[in-house]
Amino acid sequence: MSGTVKNADKSYDAIILGAGGAGLMCAAVAGQRGRRILLIDHADEPGKKIVISGGGRCNFTNTNTAPDRYISANPHFAKSALGRYTAQDFISLVDKYRIDWHEKTLGQLFCDGPARQIVRMFQQECDKGGVEVALGLDVRDVGHANGQFKVTFGHESASAPALVIATGGPSIPKMGATGFAYELGRQFGLKIVQPRPALVPFTLSQEEILFRELSGVSADVIVSYGKTKFREGCLFTHKGLSGPSILQISSYWEPGQPIGINFFPDGNGDWLIDAKRASPRSTLRRAIAAHLPDRLASVLAERIAPAGDLRGDLGNTSNQALQEAAAQLGDWPFTPNGTEGFAKAEVTAGGISTDGLSSRTMEAKRVPGLYAIGEAVDVTGWLGGYNFQWAWASGWAAGQEI
Repeated sequence: MSGTVKNADKSYDAIILGAGGAGLMCAAVAGQRGRRILLIDHADEPGKKIVISGGGRCNFTNTNTAPDRYISANPHFAKSALGRYTAQDFISLVDKYRIDWHEKTLGQLFCDGPARQIVRMFQQECDKGGVEVALGLDVRDVGHANGQFKVTFGHESASAPALVIATGGPSIPKMGATGFAYELGRQFGLKIVQPRPALVPFTLSQEEILFRELSGVSADVIVSYGKTKFREGCLFTHKGLSGPSILQISSYWEPGQPIGINFFPDGNGDWLIDAKRASPRSTLRRAIAAHLPDRLASVLAERIAPAGDLRGDLGNTSNQALQEAAAQLGDWPFTPNGTEGFAKAEVTAGGISTDGLSSRTMEAKRVPGLYAIGEAVDVTGWLGGYNFQWAWASGWAAGQEI
């Protein structure tokens, strides 16, 4: 994977901005089709987000990938690309490079070794296609005239009849992420769906100080927002709520609205009455602690007890009070006062509107030769490898066309 621009006339078949997952896939596919490709990134190395993803193991895809696991103003947009380049297609590529992997839970696939193996795989794929790379150079200007895109980067410039926007969104700015994709989109008349942090921890207000004091405590729960539900771990932090279930629901959440947490996903409405029969001298706190960590059980019991006849032994507590307590534990409302923002968001929801793009090729309908792929586009997947699969699929789709 070359580190400098060698083409004497600085003219290419396509210029790809962004050497993340989508840009690397697009470059490799197009290069191996015989296209002269220039890949530009302001970072000093490709695939930086790939390297840190999945705790350094890269959750590179999910075997349960399906369009309904993605959020977009147009829920049908992702169908074509995801259907044409599947999770199994990417697994086959990984296997071809003899990268060992394993499934954790819920179809999530991770490398056995470091995530950098995936980046090296793409570097070799790009080398096969003769892709030229310019790293560590900021794009200073992008122009378009007479069917040609001209890109000025560093002290150089290059032109091509095709330009691919693959610069992602502003999530994880410490990795160099910016909203550059949206600036470019607006420059060429593309609409932008308001970007927002997604797969991000919630913050809680001072009113929820008891729960913030549970920092480090986790539990298996069902988190719901409207009709959307996720059953995974929930983690209390010094700022609020995190963990897989919280990150998942955050992509759907709207500010000011409550979410619900079911602390007893396997329980029924009478589980406290059953506990009363089995151990009448037990207390509410002990009954809860049989299923949840002690610290969490104490806080939940403390919050519930003042509301009814729940301070004494279960045997002296009415069944109605126990049913009401079980109902509250099964749908405990939290109203986050915000999120931890783009700094802690794994991805960005929103972005370049799909209305202006072809779902088959990712090309802008009104600007021939302009493409947008990956996180830059208003398609956001669930936690667990779905966003990488969108990067691969959308990058592959554009790579087949440029």
